[in-house]
Amino acid sequence: MTFRGFATITFYADDLAAARDWYTELLGLEPYFAFPEAPAAPAYIEFRVGDDEDELGFVDRKYAPAAATGTPGGAIMNWHVDDVAGTLATLLAMGATEYEPLTPRGDSGFVTASVVDPFGNVLGIMHNPHYLEILAARASSPS
Repeated sequence: MTFRGFATITFYADDLAAARDWYTELLGLEPYFAFPEAPAAPAYIEFRVGDDEDELGFVDRKYAPAAATGTPGGAIMNWHVDDVAGTLATLLAMGATEYEPLTPRGDSGFVTASVVDPFGNVLGIMHNPHYLEILAARASSPS
């Protein structure tokens, strides 16, 4: 068995149009997929985000497993950002609420924070020196 990498993280929202608009503003890009297609109201939308075009999907909460309909919690998937404090400030200004404050993790450059988005999902952000090392190694490797 081999875990090959992050494929899709799924969030839930009662109002997918509002979630689409909020995340379009935050990410600076439109979702690349919606089902069903317009003009029907979507039940699922998906963005491709970051260096590896990781998939961030949103499902209408009426399709959520029972455990995903309560209060935020559980695992936190952290997205690497270059400026955790600045990104946290942007998220809070956009109406997210603090879930975990800005937290340095030792003295090796790791910093995390997380928020609850306006739709009840935990969104983690992190400065991760290992992520940057992998990008640098990938950029310097001959293709």
